[in-house]
Amino acid sequence: MSTNALYKDLSGYYDLMCVDIDYHAQSQHIQRLNQIFGNKGNTHLDVACGTGPHIRHFINFGFHSNGLDINQPMLDIAKARCPEAHFSLANMSEFSLIEPVDLITCFLYSIHYNENIEKLKNCIASVHRALKANGVFCFNVVDKNQIDNKLIVKHTAKQENDLFTFSSGWQYSGSGDKQSLKVSIEKTADKETQIWNDEHTMVAFSFAQLIEILKPYFEVHVFTHDYEKLISYDNNSGNAIFTCVKI
Repeated sequence: MSTNALYKDLSGYYDLMCVDIDYHAQSQHIQRLNQIFGNKGNTHLDVACGTGPHIRHFINFGFHSNGLDINQPMLDIAKARCPEAHFSLANMSEFSLIEPVDLITCFLYSIHYNENIEKLKNCIASVHRALKANGVFCFNVVDKNQIDNKLIVKHTAKQENDLFTFSSGWQYSGSGDKQSLKVSIEKTADKETQIWNDEHTMVAFSFAQLIEILKPYFEVHVFTHDYEKLISYDNNSGNAIFTCVKI
């Protein structure tokens, strides 16, 4: 299958694939970071919003939330989940807003979907333009130098009479600005198993590289990848939550 074909063709399975994600905890944690670092506003854009579960929580928290994604089937599901929100079909590396917002989020490592470093830089510039004064940009990332190619995350879920097994893992060659997310889905029904495999090419960078790209636009705060606690990044983990305040 071609790059991202799985994401487009199986959008109806996306929520099942992410069933073990605690969207409420993630959204609540970012809301707390926004309360600490933000401008006290309540307008919000979720970039690479997928099917909209984070937006649902932000609306419930009292935000005026909208979403942006490159995949229309995902946006169709998001609109059904969040009819109050406006959703735009757009590429995160080159988007603009009519009215700037107070908070922009990008969950589930989706900022890595920028194709290369130049596209990543364009994305960060677009985010900066789309934020109000002292607005906040929050997202999570993985450091290319700490990717373990042997690490695979796997879980199972049921949908009606079908059993699904979802597997994913980061892959990095050790050099360059390309990494990939390998995804596998097994669907078993009536003792017959179907298997889909796909590989999503993404941009790779170190945290040090990312901070240098962000510096001209933002005051950068890096936290441990823990949605239950607020802890400054300890330089040991390969995952982190970046909180960036517009300057």
